[in-house]
Amino acid sequence: MQSESPSGFDRLIAGYRRFLRTGWVPNRQRWETLRDGQKPEVMVIACSDSRVDPALIFDVDPGETFVVRNVAAMVPPFETSPGHHGVSAALEFAVQVLQVKQIVVLGHGMCGGCKAALTREMQGTLPGEGGFIADWIALLDDARDQVVASHGTKGRDAERAMEQAGVRVSLANLRTFPCVRHKERSGELELVGAFFAISDGRLHVLDEASDTFSPISAE
Repeated sequence: MQSESPSGFDRLIAGYRRFLRTGWVPNRQRWETLRDGQKPEVMVIACSDSRVDPALIFDVDPGETFVVRNVAAMVPPFETSPGHHGVSAALEFAVQVLQVKQIVVLGHGMCGGCKAALTREMQGTLPGEGGFIADWIALLDDARDQVVASHGTKGRDAERAMEQAGVRVSLANLRTFPCVRHKERSGELELVGAFFAISDGRLHVLDEASDTFSPISAE
């Protein structure tokens, strides 16, 4: 009788055992080096969506990128009000302590957070029962109004416009942080906007001068 494939956490454990054999043991010297610290040159801000793993998309080794993931790859604007500012803390650590040279905001196709922002389907939910999501994606409200004015609220064109608008919002909010603004102006830090299309696997990069996303060649 054929045994069932592992599921849930058992599947993760099976993957961990494969990693030990094929990822850790053959690269033990690199892992020993990483034990002493990290020095990534790039920070990636990406969505928590299970289909969009920056390490897979960019094919990087451990220690090469400092990654923050959240709903819709959002960066909130700089503020000093009381609270737990997780993205802001990670950003401060990457820029001030790790001294990364680039920050990449990676949006993606079929993003549930951006679609919720576009359709406002999370409005009216009770705190603790969706209120956190509604508050978070409200960061996109101004961009949403512009997208709706030009594309409406339905269809793939509107959704993609909202997804790419989210990247622009996060880039603009990054520049509200004094440490980011100072380092970008001095040439110590570069901000990059990118968009990964799940449907065809193509990566698009934002040219801020023309405000357009262009696909990267596969060659």
